[in-house]
Amino acid sequence: MDKRSKTHRLQRTTPRRRNQRAPVANPDPVDEAAPKPRMLDRVREEIRIRHYSPRTEKAYVSWIKRIIFFHDKRNPEIMGEAEISAFLSALATRHKVSASTQGQALSAVLFLYRHVLRRELNEMEFARAKRPTRLPLVLTRREVNAVLDRMAGTTALMASLLYGSGLRVLECCRLRTKDVDLQRRELIVRDGKGEKDRITMLPESLVKPLAAQLRRARAQHERDVRTGAGFVELPYALDKKYPNAPRAWGWQWVFPATRQYCHRETDQRRRHFLHESALQRAVKQAVLAAGISKPASCHTLRHSFATHLLEDGYDIRTIQELLGHKDVTTTMIYCHVLNRGGRGVRSPLDKR
Repeated sequence: MDKRSKTHRLQRTTPRRRNQRAPVANPDPVDEAAPKPRMLDRVREEIRIRHYSPRTEKAYVSWIKRIIFFHDKRNPEIMGEAEISAFLSALATRHKVSASTQGQALSAVLFLYRHVLRRELNEMEFARAKRPTRLPLVLTRREVNAVLDRMAGTTALMASLLYGSGLRVLECCRLRTKDVDLQRRELIVRDGKGEKDRITMLPESLVKPLAAQLRRARAQHERDVRTGAGFVELPYALDKKYPNAPRAWGWQWVFPATRQYCHRETDQRRRHFLHESALQRAVKQAVLAAGISKPASCHTLRHSFATHLLEDGYDIRTIQELLGHKDVTTTMIYCHVLNRGGRGVRSPLDKR
């Protein structure tokens, strides 16, 4: 075979180099040596994916830590129904916790196994404590006046909103300026309990004090802006969608904190809302100063709001909407604390 034919044959059998494709590199190579996320970090991630509140995240992580330390730091993956039942029994018998606390611990453990470890447990193995029916603590109108008269400043206005508008403590602390309508005498509660919005009343007697509070908050905000601060935390990454919103007046807190803090991720100087502990402490001191023996708290003012509206003859459905209850049966509990017992029954002893 001549050299020319041999070369021709090699050219036909050998693929052309220009038609060859280079191997495609994996754009996202998997690093098998990368450390696996810690279990508690996985718990936090699953909670945040479901938009649970930060308080729920803190409580669930705390209960998961407690069950791990209860069983001498054993890995939850090798534990099962028996270990969980032992932990719940110890809470009830040794630590004497309430039924709601025991239920919260069980919910945290079930969340760990169901959404993080991807295991289904036999819930029939766990004894669920029966929650007793409790009546809400209610103050009389004279007692409410005595408490409010012994308060002053910002906390007095906040406590008046708890009683006058039926707000929860955090709903009052997290009130933003855009949600106050002085003209229509309304307050818009955003992301209340259960992530629900609602509209409630603004008492006529609080219009002027609240307007003065808004002026003070705006003057403070303008001073913060001039010094390079004036930022506020926004929900659901709205600061990325609207970059100028964190400094806008409408998003500022009605009751801002007295101090600023530096946000770690953005280095922004922000103001938090006034912490709820300041309001709770002021109400507690006012209750003691008024000489009231009842263990009243901030939430007692909300209970008193609903009860006094019922005494004034307002229907239960209206009160349900003002309180933001999902079910009217929750609101019906206030009927039990009325002088009439909720049924208009008069004791035979009063007819003597």
